[in-house]
Amino acid sequence: MRQRSFLSSLALVLIPVLVLGAVTRAVGAPLQTLAPHALLIEAETGSVLFEKGADEPVAPASLAKLMTVDVVFDQLKTGKIKLDDEYIISENAWRKGGAMSHSSTMYAVLHSRVKVEDLLKGVLIQSANDGCIALAEGIAGNETTFVQMMNARASELGLTKSIFTNVDGLPDPKMRVTARELGQLTRHIILTYPEYYQWFGEREFTWNKIRQMNRNPLLGLVGGADGLKTGFTNEAGYNLVGSAVQNDVRLIVVLTGLRNAKERAEEGRKLLEWGFKNFEPKLLFAARQPIAEAKVYGGTQGHVPVAAPKLIRIMVPRGTNERITAKLVYTGPVPAPVQEGQRIGSVEVWRGEAKVLEMPVQATESVDVGSVSQRAFDAAAELVVRLFRSAAERI
Repeated sequence: MRQRSFLSSLALVLIPVLVLGAVTRAVGAPLQTLAPHALLIEAETGSVLFEKGADEPVAPASLAKLMTVDVVFDQLKTGKIKLDDEYIISENAWRKGGAMSHSSTMYAVLHSRVKVEDLLKGVLIQSANDGCIALAEGIAGNETTFVQMMNARASELGLTKSIFTNVDGLPDPKMRVTARELGQLTRHIILTYPEYYQWFGEREFTWNKIRQMNRNPLLGLVGGADGLKTGFTNEAGYNLVGSAVQNDVRLIVVLTGLRNAKERAEEGRKLLEWGFKNFEPKLLFAARQPIAEAKVYGGTQGHVPVAAPKLIRIMVPRGTNERITAKLVYTGPVPAPVQEGQRIGSVEVWRGEAKVLEMPVQATESVDVGSVSQRAFDAAAELVVRLFRSAAERI
């Protein structure tokens, strides 16, 4: 079997091209950002509007807490813990993340019992290190075991380049993330946990009679901004993951490595406003709408239609002459039998020379194993194709 990559249309030939749309107005100057690493995506589908150094590993600072809270959210969603469960503020949490640590803290009192909901709000609104440690110890017994849960969860979500070594993002040369994977994690949080996501946008939180304001500079600066997280260490610089909704479109921005807090706020605002002003959503395929056909080996039919389980939508510039194409990528021919709903491969959507979206596709119908003669014919045909390819590669 070989991985096949086809530019797809509804009538497949060897390498057909599907031009999904183009507009003809001129677009303004390309966006520039001071951030060394940046990503701007649409939340529902992950369609990319802008990227810069998005796959380079960087220090996350407090953006690592997004992985910490995702583990907590998952524990809540699966019923393993409850919002009104109480965890003790240990001496470890108090010393490393409390008032005496001179770091981001919710000022939880040593040996006090704090509800999961309040610890989460301390982390989401105030970036509380003591809250992170208390949650980790309460759920897993200790930080080390909880960090193992973080990395297992990252792997489950497909974050292959991210490595977490602590729960609060304090400096560690081994801990690394990428802007793209932070965007992927943020999408997951927003789409999976709307009941908890709303706390990212709360403007203030008071604990131990100490009132603190939300650290996110985008709240009130960008229309519709409602999350998420800032971070800073000397190594990482000033980092930001933010999100906003305008006209039923949600965008996510990721920035790392900026020089100061003002620059972080201005660059975050600039990217979000640029995205909302210059892009609009374009529906390419409805959910379960056939996109293309994959070749089948040894079946009652030679091809099977494939479709995405969700709608395929990308953000396109309001004025551009870039061509939009879709490419079906799969390992094939696919051996029969094929079951309806079986994962076949993925569809990649390209805007000009940039890949802006990748989504898994499934078979829309079943294909049974064919007769002996049909399987023999497919075997002979595949042999001819391989011989042809082998000869072509030697030329």
